[in-house]
Amino acid sequence: MNTIECIEVFSEVAKSLSFSKAANRLGVSKSSVSKRIAWLESEFEVQLLSRNTKRVNLTESGRILLEKAEDLTFTIKNLKDLVRSPVQVPSGIIRIGAPPSFGAVHLVPALNDFLVDYSKIKISLLLDDGRSDLISENIDLSVRIASRLKDTNQVAYKIAAVPQVIVATQEYLASHGVPLKPQDLEKHNCLVHSLKSPTGIWTFTDNDNASYVVHVAGSFNSNLGESILHLAKLGHGISMHPRYMVDTDLRKNDLQILLPGFKPEGLDIYAIIQSRRYLPYKVRLLVDHLRAWFKNRDWS
Repeated sequence: MNTIECIEVFSEVAKSLSFSKAANRLGVSKSSVSKRIAWLESEFEVQLLSRNTKRVNLTESGRILLEKAEDLTFTIKNLKDLVRSPVQVPSGIIRIGAPPSFGAVHLVPALNDFLVDYSKIKISLLLDDGRSDLISENIDLSVRIASRLKDTNQVAYKIAAVPQVIVATQEYLASHGVPLKPQDLEKHNCLVHSLKSPTGIWTFTDNDNASYVVHVAGSFNSNLGESILHLAKLGHGISMHPRYMVDTDLRKNDLQILLPGFKPEGLDIYAIIQSRRYLPYKVRLLVDHLRAWFKNRDWS
């Protein structure tokens, strides 16, 4: 058996403390995982995992191997990529995490073009709210949209900048009035994204670059932008969205842009990977592709 591959299998088991979870993430059978662990223990002549019918635990030798395994596998893979990149045909699975609306509607067309160019690559897309852990979920690349990223040891590549807009229906405005300045929003029913604005703060700049910070509140908040948008289109309140998310509704006049003289704080789209030390060749190709693809999107 291949020692590096067996160490990778061991790392998956060690991180999850489960043969079944490791098998699912690797896309192999549980018996295949067991055989590789047994071979590795025989090769090293030590017990790496203690297990019974209910639990799996690391032995002291197992903890040492897990500590060194990541550096070892990263080094070998990085070396392979450096040697093969001029001539190799990229292949394998790229596991991607992305926000539901952006991932399903806007990321998928970019991925389609990428898959056409690299026919031996497969993509597994996980649509989530951004709180999935890259390592435990075995995600190669996480696409995230934020005004700023939290401090992290992970690497973030900026893909694109996205303007935001404040919107409401004509029906809501007819009943509640049209806000003329950011402070007027404090009197309105504002539908808030609980992840992007957890404290209910919306920030604006005017044409003279003066800044306005407004605390907004309303009868509904959600961690999913689509649910906020749907409620806004029902005439329930005022909401803030990335421009790409409401383009169709604006063209159909289902929603109106508010406060045209004030610019809401924009968002950036990032591609985040697990480690500064190693970027697989196929993932590097995808990051470059996304940067080029979204550079040509008109979200103004």
